[in-house]
Amino acid sequence: MNAQALHGHLDALLLAVLERGALHGYAIIEALRARSDGHLDLPTGTVYPALRRLERAGHVVSAWSTVSGRERRTYELTDTGRRALADQRSGWREFSATVGRFLDPGTAPTAMG
Repeated sequence: MNAQALHGHLDALLLAVLERGALHGYAIIEALRARSDGHLDLPTGTVYPALRRLERAGHVVSAWSTVSGRERRTYELTDTGRRALADQRSGWREFSATVGRFLDPGTAPTAMG
C-alpha cells in the first residue's frame, strides 16, 4: 500500500502506534509494517514529515536520546494527541460505516419503495 492511498489517515496511524509508548522513528516504521502484516511499508520521507507535523500540532513530543551509541529522536504521544486519536477513531468508525453501506453488499440497506 502506498503513501497516497493513506492520504488523510497517516496521522491517525502514527498516533495509534505511539499510543503503546514512545518510539524512535525507525521503530515507528517497523511497527506500522508489523501491525499491517507488511502492507504498510512506508518510506522515511513519508513518516518523518508527518511526525514533525504532529509535533507542531502538539500531538507528539520528541527528544533526542542515545541508544547503543547512536543518536535517535524518540516520539511520544501527548494528552492532546490522545484526544486527537480518540476523535480520529470516532471519525473513522463513522466514515467506514457510511462507505461500507455502498461497498459492502452485506451491510447495504434495502431500498424501500
